[in-house]
Amino acid sequence: MTAPPFLPGPKAALAMLGAAAVVAFADLYLSTYAVTLLSLVMLNVALAVSLQLTNGLTGLFSLGHPAFMTVGGYVAAILTYPVRRKGFMMPDLPDWLATAQWDLLPATLVGAAVAALLALVVGIAVLRLKGHYLAVATLGLIVIVRVVINNLDGYTRGGLGLSGVPRLTGPWEVLVFTLLTVGLVWRIKHASLGRAMMAMRENELAARCMGIDAFALKLLAFVLGAFLAGAAGALTVHLVSVITPGAYGIPLAFSLVVMVVVGGSGSITGAVLAAIAISLLSEFARPLEEGLELYGLSQVLVALGLILVLRLRPTGLFGSREPAGLGRPRFSGGTS
Repeated sequence: MTAPPFLPGPKAALAMLGAAAVVAFADLYLSTYAVTLLSLVMLNVALAVSLQLTNGLTGLFSLGHPAFMTVGGYVAAILTYPVRRKGFMMPDLPDWLATAQWDLLPATLVGAAVAALLALVVGIAVLRLKGHYLAVATLGLIVIVRVVINNLDGYTRGGLGLSGVPRLTGPWEVLVFTLLTVGLVWRIKHASLGRAMMAMRENELAARCMGIDAFALKLLAFVLGAFLAGAAGALTVHLVSVITPGAYGIPLAFSLVVMVVVGGSGSITGAVLAAIAISLLSEFARPLEEGLELYGLSQVLVALGLILVLRLRPTGLFGSREPAGLGRPRFSGGTS
């Protein structure tokens, strides 16, 4: 059967227009800090939605998104770094790379592709693990990537990180990426591929008996999620102009998982709303942390919110559902 074309509903169209209006207003009237904060919130939305693809739809428990962000960010930063500074900042780079300075789009795609390749290699090795075993394995990937980058100081400057990365990312680039990510994951969820993933999540044995290749679906979701995370990492480093080996670590992995759980495992709308709320809560709690010298308060508040949601609504805000009117998958020619 041909994959059903996705038709955005009126609420989805209004949401996209509203997002564009907010970006336009911020870009014209708000400070650089506010525009950067808005861009980071949108990137968190894209990351949470991409993790819904990996964790929410397939039932995996992966914590590896920060590792893929780090790989994508470093690869893109090296590709776009000014040639005049590469010689003394990264002396071990080969000549073809030391004399090249790429544009943002191809550098982002290459960074995302390298992250996806890493996910393919790692996924083949670890995706037969389940539950907390997979969580520990992907958590170890964060540590491994950090150690490797720390030791490749001739390519990455090691623990010093890369500063002075060209600021090539703006709110419009981030908005386009976020909308594409949400649209792609929404499209997958409402296609036969997404239904197969959710069937596998609910009962893998029954899904296998129906002819679903569970491992292939897990690997596809893992690699595609890593590709999106790598692209997000590339855009982030060109937004803040700096990247270090520990920039994307375990706290970020925890925050992204909380966004998925609070929004509802499998709910894209829930992931979007949870990402916005948690990102703003973390940012607005920062002055309170500094004033009271209670550093880490934002993470405590997020953890308490997670406990409260799990206690009152274990399936999250939306469960696996989406609000009516956001989109209508149209089918033609049979069922799947």
